[in-house]
Amino acid sequence: MTEQNNPTSTPAQEEALLEAPDVRIAALEQELQEMRDKWLRAEAEMANLRARTQREVKDARDYAVQKFARDVVEVAENLKRGIDSLPKRGEGEAEIITKMRDGFEGIERAFVALLERNNITRQDPTGATFDANLHQAMAEQESTEYPPGTVIQAWSQTWQLNGRLLRPAMVVVSKPPPGAQPKIDVEA
Repeated sequence: MTEQNNPTSTPAQEEALLEAPDVRIAALEQELQEMRDKWLRAEAEMANLRARTQREVKDARDYAVQKFARDVVEVAENLKRGIDSLPKRGEGEAEIITKMRDGFEGIERAFVALLERNNITRQDPTGATFDANLHQAMAEQESTEYPPGTVIQAWSQTWQLNGRLLRPAMVVVSKPPPGAQPKIDVEA
């Protein structure tokens, strides 16, 4: 029945009929807003999931060879130790020793270059401040020549794969001699 067909409708009923569409529209708009909010949250969650998945795939690709790389840098360290164990160059040195040393040094240079092309890098920590994230302190040695906490000798290098630590450097760290006054950095 419409208003024209129902002459007995009261003004309250007419007002309710007029308000009913407004209430229904408001409810639908509220529902639309809630659905839009849910949709935006779902889209954001999917974007986060895609980014996280891409990051995990990249990490897996970059660091999949980490165990192999750790073994390879051990070989590089051993090659360096072998070269260092050869007698120092000298006058009257046998030609075979010179050729062997030069050959081993060439092999080491090529091997380290190969590692660097594959994002495996080494750093010599000698003279740097001790960093527990990159160095493993094997000993402390009293020194007045170096400030406390300085790496004064490296038994091995720091090796990293794509910026991630593969193997810490084994180092000797300086410490002050007994009874020495600690230096205080007034500029800090």
